[in-house]
Amino acid sequence: MKILLCDDQAVIRDGLEMLLTLEKDFQVVGLAQDGAEALELAAQKQPDLILMDLKMPVMNGIEATREIHAKFPAIKILVLTTYDDDEWLFDAIRAGACGYLLKDASRQKIIEAIRGTLAGKAFVDPAVAGKLLNQIASKQTQPVSVLTGKLTGRELDVLRLIAKGFNNGEIAGQLHLSEGTVRNHVSAILEKLGVSDRTQAAVIAIQHGL
Repeated sequence: MKILLCDDQAVIRDGLEMLLTLEKDFQVVGLAQDGAEALELAAQKQPDLILMDLKMPVMNGIEATREIHAKFPAIKILVLTTYDDDEWLFDAIRAGACGYLLKDASRQKIIEAIRGTLAGKAFVDPAVAGKLLNQIASKQTQPVSVLTGKLTGRELDVLRLIAKGFNNGEIAGQLHLSEGTVRNHVSAILEKLGVSDRTQAAVIAIQHGL
């Protein structure tokens, strides 16, 4: 699993690199000190995941996440920051981040979040998860019929499990389908909902009460 680290503090970058290299299946392929360098290295190294800080010079993590997500949608971005402000959280998710983790998380939690994100799960630090859920809940819930008019019954089943954070393999097991069939359903769901990733699809599912 190729991982790119982006943080403007060298001590953080070096510490994360040491932590991640202890995992035999992790390979740190690059260290970036700002968003612009992360964008450049993402093109060169094609990592599976980027650990992205937010407040950085030259290009911040929100801008970098948006650019990388648009150009390389297969690269998963997990935010790792000290900021738990609503604005940073919501902007990062809207920009395409797959998860949001605070830097005071334990080593085990960071590793768990990376593995979960790579497996297709959306990870949000428990310390800020309430803010995200409250933001979603504060919006007027739209009727499920809006979705039933767009998706088939099986696609709704898949979307419900996406909203629960299940990856394709877990969805296949739950619905007794092949992973290939699940991938096809997920692609169809994203296209029909007009979104580019599972996190955005999950948010729509929650907004509609699935």
